Order: sequence, then structure tokens, then C-alpha cells
Amino acid sequence: MAGKAQFPTEQSASGEFRRQDDVFREWVTADGHSGYPAVPGRYHLYVSWACPWAHRTIIVRKLKHLEPVIGMTVVDPIRDERGWTFGDGPGHSHDPINGFRFLSEAYRVTDPGYRGRVTVPVLWDTVTKRIVSNSDDDLMRMFNEEFNQFTESRLDLYPAPLRREIDDWNTYLYEQVNNGVYRAGFATSQVVYERAVRRLFDALDRLEHRLADRRYLFGTAFTETDWRLFVTLIRFDAVYHGHFKCNLRRIIDYRHLFGYLKDLYQTDGIAETVNFDHIKRHYYVTHGDINPTRIVPLGPVQDLSAPHGRQTLV
Repeated sequence: MAGKAQFPTEQSASGEFRRQDDVFREWVTADGHSGYPAVPGRYHLYVSWACPWAHRTIIVRKLKHLEPVIGMTVVDPIRDERGWTFGDGPGHSHDPINGFRFLSEAYRVTDPGYRGRVTVPVLWDTVTKRIVSNSDDDLMRMFNEEFNQFTESRLDLYPAPLRREIDDWNTYLYEQVNNGVYRAGFATSQVVYERAVRRLFDALDRLEHRLADRRYLFGTAFTETDWRLFVTLIRFDAVYHGHFKCNLRRIIDYRHLFGYLKDLYQTDGIAETVNFDHIKRHYYVTHGDINPTRIVPLGPVQDLSAPHGRQTLV
């Protein structure tokens, strides 16, 4: 018997979750040739602490020290049939830029004919009063490169010598891990669920082996790929293991993956981008078909500040 789809328009006849594509993909550029010049204070980021795709952009904004350059507003973690909402609460607020009550308003202003699912992150242009991009992939690259004249950070998360390898691993991780947990959690048939879970844990096993003798995925310095993986790992034991039934193993059961997760978490500024209250309340309350009681679990207890012992890896 097939279950009810979380997002019916993104579900195949066989019960497989097929995520919609990002629609708004304009670019902010340092020289302004795109029509969206990099200017401090012009752009505003709408995000959710709960969403892993939004979390990636929050992390890059933090690592590149762009907080004074690009504003940010967090939506309520509880998403209902009206979508993401703005309002005062712990860790989220009203929209100070447009006074929107719902993020869907930004989508309709930009494209009155938009009929897809409203997602975060969103980069809003306060001059043209429209969405520039709702693609976390693109926003990570923009924040990494296009605003360098306004920050002292020279961190490069997408170094030229590694770009081909980074792109290959990004694709692999998206298919098997980042979106893999959703393919398991949103599956509406047993066979589709089992296939997704097996692929997910095959990938985690491969990552455990790769991280046995190197500190980060490509050596001694982290890249954007590490942070793409981090946002899934940080949610895994708290949400995906139980809520999405990805329960063959936990991340804490992997010696190297768990050490790697702690290492990344302890990077300056990263812990403050992780909000477990928003993460757990979003998943366990929003997905009523998966968790009908909407009870939010207290656990798990995990010490992400404990020593990770990975400093000597090359």
C-alpha cells in the first residue's frame, strides 16, 4: 500500500520523491555585468535555520564574513499549508525589508505566474524588488567570489585546481546523501524506500573510508563540498535517523565521519549557525503525515564539542 506523498507534484508514480528544480537563477556579480552588481546592503537573504539547503548559504556568509554586507531574516521553522511564514519567535522574526507575512509573497511579486513549491534560501534585491536567486548552489558560489571587495576574508571554497573534483563530488553527494535522506523519508513505497536507504549508507560507508586518512574531503583545507555534506550530517542523528527511517546506523557510529562532523562543527562561527530547536521542530511538526502526533523528541544527546582528534591528518 502506497503512503501519502509529502509533495504530490514531486512524487513519481512508483513512489519516488523527485525534487523540483530551482527557478530563479540570476547572478550577483562583482563588476555588475549581470545587472545585479555586488553592493553592500543591497541584497537580503531569507532563510530557515531548519533547512539544510538554506544552512549552506548561512555558513558561507558566515565564513566569508559577509554579515555586514548581506542582511538576513529567518522564517518560522513551522511550515504549514501556507508555506514559510514570518513572525516573532525564538530564532526567527518578522520581515524587516518588505513586511511580507509569507515567503510566497516574494515569489508572487517576482513571478505572478509561479506555481511551484516555495523554498528557502531566497536572495532578494532591494533595488529591483525581486528574487535574484533561490538556488543554494549558485548563492554559495556568489558569496564565495563576488563580494570579495567588501570582506577581508580571502577564503576560497571553490579553488580552481579542485573544481572538476569538487563538481563531481557535489553531484554524488547530492544524489546519494543530501537528497538521499529525502528520497528515503518521502518515499511512498517500500521498495523505493529500501533502495534509497541502501544507496545512502553505501555512500556513508564510502565517505567513512575516504575520511580515514584525510582531515577534509580534499585534504587539509575544507571546500564547499565539506559544508554541503556537513548540513546533512548535522541533522542525521537528530532527524533523519528516526524521522526519515535512515536507521541502519547513526553518524556517531562512524568513527571518522563523526570526528569529521565534530571538526567542522568546531570551526569558528559554525556552531552558532546550528539551531537544533528549529531543526527538530520543523521536521517533526511540519511533516504531519510522517509524524502524526507532532511530538518532538528530546534527544539525541551528542557532544559535538568533544575533541575530534583530526588535526594531524593530511
